[in-house]
Amino acid sequence: MGEYKVYFEKFKNAILLLIFGIILFIFLLSKLMPSVQSIFNDNKTYKTQTASYEEKQRTLETLKQQAENREKQKAKDPITKKFYKPIITGADTETVITDQLQDIIRILRANMIKARSIDYEYDPQDDAFVANAGDKYHVCRLTLELIAEYKAFERFMQDLYKHEHFLDMETIEITPYQKNKKILLINMKLKLYAQK
Repeated sequence: MGEYKVYFEKFKNAILLLIFGIILFIFLLSKLMPSVQSIFNDNKTYKTQTASYEEKQRTLETLKQQAENREKQKAKDPITKKFYKPIITGADTETVITDQLQDIIRILRANMIKARSIDYEYDPQDDAFVANAGDKYHVCRLTLELIAEYKAFERFMQDLYKHEHFLDMETIEITPYQKNKKILLINMKLKLYAQK
């Protein structure tokens, strides 16, 4: 036992320092634990908030894309197209519709479609716009007899669909030419509208 006492006397300062260090470590650890826990909680909250933020960003991008698609569709949709508004006000129907008629002829030529005949009727009485708002709109019904190939007629219809102003396709009758089935004989009624 005396030996241990000698060793204890020799290392007394080191043992006391070690005990003091352990007590100080435990004390500091107890003081730092709430801060460490707070850091871990903040980190967890940050990750959760980041994931939520990224999800909301994706949702926002999706909604923006849907809105852009709706706007594009709206621009293509003939129901939402604007009526042609002539530069000259107070002109008669024939004068006002001439610009739109030239557009239709230009589209026919661009698609290499031959027109056998183009008849027109200004402000037809059976038209709803003429009957209900004749003082606000000019109307021209075109009766077109066309000769075209399938692809040319398809492009023509697409161009009419993309036309910037409101127009109405009343009827379309398509008959293949008897001698050459690649050629179509088309009878079509189309209404052009313009504001007064």
